[in-house]
Amino acid sequence: MTSVAPNTEGRSGEPALNRVIGPGLLLLFIIGDILGTGVYALTGKVAAQVGGIVWLPFLCAFIVALLTAFSYLELVTKYPQAAGAALYTHRAFKSGLFTFIITFTVMCSGLTSAASASKAFAGNLAHVMGWTSAETGNGLKMLAAGFILLVMAVNLRGVSESVKINVVLTVIELSGLVLVLVVGAWAISHGQGDFSRLNDINIPDGKTAFSSVTAATALAFFAMVGFEDSVNMAEETKDPVRTFPKILLTGLCLTGVVYVLVAITSIALVSPSKLGEGSTPLLQVIQAGAPNFPTGLFALITMFAVSNTALLNMLMASRLLYGMAHERVLPAQLGKVSAARKTPWVAIIFTTLVCLGLIWFSNLTALGGTTALLLLCVFTVVNVAVLVLRKDVKDVKHFKTPTIAAVLGAITAFFLASPFSGRASADYKVAGWLLLVGVVLGVITYLINKYVYHQDTRFHDVEHLGDIDWEEEHPIR
Repeated sequence: MTSVAPNTEGRSGEPALNRVIGPGLLLLFIIGDILGTGVYALTGKVAAQVGGIVWLPFLCAFIVALLTAFSYLELVTKYPQAAGAALYTHRAFKSGLFTFIITFTVMCSGLTSAASASKAFAGNLAHVMGWTSAETGNGLKMLAAGFILLVMAVNLRGVSESVKINVVLTVIELSGLVLVLVVGAWAISHGQGDFSRLNDINIPDGKTAFSSVTAATALAFFAMVGFEDSVNMAEETKDPVRTFPKILLTGLCLTGVVYVLVAITSIALVSPSKLGEGSTPLLQVIQAGAPNFPTGLFALITMFAVSNTALLNMLMASRLLYGMAHERVLPAQLGKVSAARKTPWVAIIFTTLVCLGLIWFSNLTALGGTTALLLLCVFTVVNVAVLVLRKDVKDVKHFKTPTIAAVLGAITAFFLASPFSGRASADYKVAGWLLLVGVVLGVITYLINKYVYHQDTRFHDVEHLGDIDWEEEHPIR
């Protein structure tokens, strides 16, 4: 394959992003982003919804994610630029308005994920501090908000610092899951555990076994998101065309195996109803398998794990806005890069403000479900886009996904995003409010583009943005 040359110049005269992410850092980025809040905080929520067969929704979510990952690989090696799904949508459908909606949807998915992580962080910190339930409430929101501001400071510092912190946090979160598996294996080998629960399924009134599993899969899918964040770092990755295929698939498969094993271990040691209580399900697994293990230590490990989720999602969201600002789908101000730190500082501050609003007005379960819903919608579009863009033939060799994988990816993602999957109505409510904000920002973007580019008639109507030869204006480096 033809490799991508390093950045020497930025877009539109701005300083370039730094290519500092090699194969090892990219693998840890992907693993660290997938692992975290999903398994540490939502395993219990999935168990409470579907019962002892909790491992099945995680397995189904992994399969859906794997199908879509193949489409992402074809597109990121074909268009190795920041902005990910939004960029692919722009090139495939050439509609400024549709691209804006996808951009905002992906950004919101990252921010709802980060907000989920911040709330889980605050809950575990409250446990370490010994707070009672009466002392939580707004106090937890303040802790979560303070944590997100700290993440903002790290991201403003630089991508090199961010990915190095990711290495440390990924090792810690992996150690926590290994600890769960080791404690589980030790307890089971000494006669603890009830594997008969693994076939138990909770079927609420008015539902079937199939609808119960699909509804749980729609929530469990939150645990598998994260791999798509990595494509937004393409401009900061060394030789992305060669690196992405083997690294992304390796990271996704490793985390899929870990998730299924953790789900089986958890349900063998703790009943589904008890596992669904509170926001620290894996802490209950440790307590059941090793009662003398210091729970405060595991709560600290959980805090580090969800910190990684927040860090990487906020990193992704800011790069997404940076990339699309330079495609003139978003206001140009969001593409500003600090000359000293080489970071998109305006985009970082903007995404932090939106995340603070989510922390204050949404709960953990709604945020997790909303994240999954938003990304499933995006995955449906990406799987279609990869087929549409087959007509855009490139001279360079790139990864090519089997057509059947893209078709199945689109069908399964669409089904899990639809009401037919049985997902909670609260997911649509939160997503609806976010998209309403997106519509308002879309109008503002239209007015800004019309004013800034009033001398260029191509920009007088956002719908006409698709008529521009973006390849010519922003060649892939």
